[in-house]
Order: sequence, then structure tokens, then C-alpha cells
Amino acid sequence: MLAKRIIACLDVNDGVVVKGIKFQNHQIVGDIIPLAKRYAEEGIDELVFYDITASTKNKLVDKSWIENIAEVINIPFCVAGGIKSVEDAKNILSSGADKISINSSALIDPDLITKISERFGVQCMVIGIDSWFDKVNNSYMVQQYTGDVTKTYQTSWKTSDWVKKVQEKGAGEIVLNMMNKDGLQKGYDLLHLSEIRQICKVPLIASGGAGNVEHFYEALHYSNVDGVLAASVFHKNIVDIKTLKNFLIDRGMEIREC
Repeated sequence: MLAKRIIACLDVNDGVVVKGIKFQNHQIVGDIIPLAKRYAEEGIDELVFYDITASTKNKLVDKSWIENIAEVINIPFCVAGGIKSVEDAKNILSSGADKISINSSALIDPDLITKISERFGVQCMVIGIDSWFDKVNNSYMVQQYTGDVTKTYQTSWKTSDWVKKVQEKGAGEIVLNMMNKDGLQKGYDLLHLSEIRQICKVPLIASGGAGNVEHFYEALHYSNVDGVLAASVFHKNIVDIKTLKNFLIDRGMEIREC
């Protein structure tokens, strides 16, 4: 059995780490490198860095801080932000990232998933999906350009259909960002996760809603996801990583010890 992963997410904007609620009203949390180093030392399994405005500003994520991160941590990390081509992916991976994640660019050109997967391998091709429950359609729908509230809009993709499509195109992993739960610390959307789990054959990562150690367990156990991603609870020291891991191990989960 593969170990379940605990992942810390660092949203980056203008060179600093930020965090909002439901992808809005972002506040500065701290500097990138010290936070990355801190989480690695505390025993996190993996880090994800999202440059949340790179796509809307039509620019590629800044390579300089990626290279600095690679020098100070020894755990896998994934980078997202403005990656629109195979060459962009190459630049990020050559700067030290272990994986790259694309979101809006995949919605514009789904074949980009295939091109990157075939060039660098599916293991480094992560698809981020921003999913919002639309009461009008009574369905979870995919949102695009979520890093800037003035440019965010709802696509015509149902989340479940998009999950199937990205797998057909060569996605190696899917991070499901449940926007309705983001930043609220009231737990992951287990119903949504479980529905997606049924159709997702690649590693599935839950994102959005963690507020305590029970929430992590619920997503890992009841929705059977491969990893749980969180930001606020780690940034604010609400959940201690070692305590979380010991809690999950005591519950019988396969987790890498700190």
C-alpha cells in the first residue's frame, strides 16, 4: 500500500505567500523560502506552490524562487502558474521542481496535458481543478482564472466530465480544489470527493476545507483520496504536522512518520 500524503499548499502572489477564503480577499502569510523550509523540517510530505495570478497576468511563474526552494528542501514539490507550453514546463522542472501543475491552460488546450506527459512522464503532470457547486445547475462546475476574482468565470465543464477528460489526455495526478469549502476550515467536501473518486483512476488529492485532524482522516478514509492538501491550518499553526501524522497512524493509516 502506498503511503497517503500530507501536502502543504503555498499560494504565491507578487513573491510572497498569501491565503484567502473561497479564493478571494487574499492576505499576506509570509515569505516563500522560510515557510517552505519550515514545513519540510516539520515533516510535511510534499509542497505545492501556486502562483495564483500568473495565468491572469499572462506570465510564467518566477523561476528564481523555485531554484532557491530546491536548494533548501529535500522533499518533492510541485509548481503551478502560467505554464502554457512544453517549454514552460521544461523551464520549471529544470529549475528544480519535481512536478508541474496546470489548470487554466489545460482548459484552453487539453492537448497540452498529452504533450507534457509524453515529454516528461505522467508522474510530473498534475492537473489542478477548481470546482464550484453551482446551485442553478445543481452540479459541480469547473471555474477558470480563479486567482483573480475579477477574471474568474465558470466554464461549461461539469467537474466530473473534466476529470474524465484530463485522464484521457494523460494526467498523472489530480488536485481537486473544492472552492465552496476553501478557507472555511469546516472539513472537506466528502460527497464531492467520493463521487470523483469513483471515476478517478490516477492519484487524487483533496484540497479545501481542512480545519482539524479529523477532517484529514475523513477525506483519507471515507473518500479514499491519495493525499490531503491544506494551507490555512498549517500557516496559522492550528494543526501541527507531527501531531496530525501520529493521529492518522494511530487510526491505521499508512503515513510516512516525521
